[in-house]
Amino acid sequence: MTDVVALTSELIRRRSVTPEDAGCQTLIAGRLQQAGFHCEHLRFGEVDNLWATHGSGQPVLVLLGHTDVVPPGPAEAWASSPFEPTIRDGVLYGRGAADMKGSVAAFTIALEQFVAAHPQHKGTVALLVTSDEEGDAIDGVRRVADMFRERGQAIDWCVTGEPSSTHVLGDLLRVGRRGSLSGKLTVKGVQGHVAYPQKARNPIHQAAAALAELTSRHWDDGYESFPPTSLQVSNINAGTGANNVIPGEMQVLFNLRYNPHWDAAKLEAEVTALLDRHGLEYLLRWHRSGEPFYTPEGRLRSVAREVLAEFAGAQPEESTGGGTSDARFIAPLGAHCIGVGPVNASIHQVDENVRVSDLEALPALYFKLIEKLLV
Repeated sequence: MTDVVALTSELIRRRSVTPEDAGCQTLIAGRLQQAGFHCEHLRFGEVDNLWATHGSGQPVLVLLGHTDVVPPGPAEAWASSPFEPTIRDGVLYGRGAADMKGSVAAFTIALEQFVAAHPQHKGTVALLVTSDEEGDAIDGVRRVADMFRERGQAIDWCVTGEPSSTHVLGDLLRVGRRGSLSGKLTVKGVQGHVAYPQKARNPIHQAAAALAELTSRHWDDGYESFPPTSLQVSNINAGTGANNVIPGEMQVLFNLRYNPHWDAAKLEAEVTALLDRHGLEYLLRWHRSGEPFYTPEGRLRSVAREVLAEFAGAQPEESTGGGTSDARFIAPLGAHCIGVGPVNASIHQVDENVRVSDLEALPALYFKLIEKLLV
């Protein structure tokens, strides 16, 4: 078993469901300290963060990842235990195999190999990992970025190891991410008997037209390489469970993924104005996950294209699609950010997996990226 497969397997065995780290960062830090890295453990609330650096000065290159995973769901739905790494037919199965313990293991090995080969490299190379990427993302990289601002810690380049490839390792390069804004809408009504609707006020009926307008709205046509802004309703809850009671309130959870045409404040104002036009009595609470960011053409993108083309056998697609990543907290520090990682077909699913051949290629891919930027 190769080093990267062994390390990934050891990380998978640790049940680090958000916000638990389950000792993953201690394992990684131990290896990096032996390689000459300075490691700082940053504990905020219930969240563990690791900041490991080698070298000094600029440019500063950060490899960004997370040790937490989403819950596995029913264990019996998996072909093998989600926290017992299992290889079948050249594929490694386990929660976090693709998202993103494989990338974290590959980062670690690439960094060990890089400082051994180039102990006097220019600038600073660093690893930043958190146990709060899959959860609320409050005490993870968001808090670390605030600390960096206070310290005056500059970051020039950031490579996120999130699973980003579509079919073949290296076939896609993330060069930006959409913003994410979530809303929790509570529509107030008056509870009553269904036989006497005149004595009640049904929040479902009242909100129906507003929700129809909200979900059918055309927000924009996209922005450069960004797809159009979209809104999705994820949950609707109302009622007592009885079919003869008009509910007193209804809750709606929704999320907007948006491009740089918008910022959170503008979207909040648009949604609020729409609800007000429909005359609803409501309470609306917002959660701002992060603003969109975009990495323009420059040294980081050109180097990444060159390296990925070598591994994938063709020029990568450059995309801003997909979900959010913790790079949304690093980009506002002035860093150029990209995402490079394994195939994402199975993430957050039962029987999450990564091809062993892709996993074994990842350390060399990251090594080449680091080398071209810092040597």
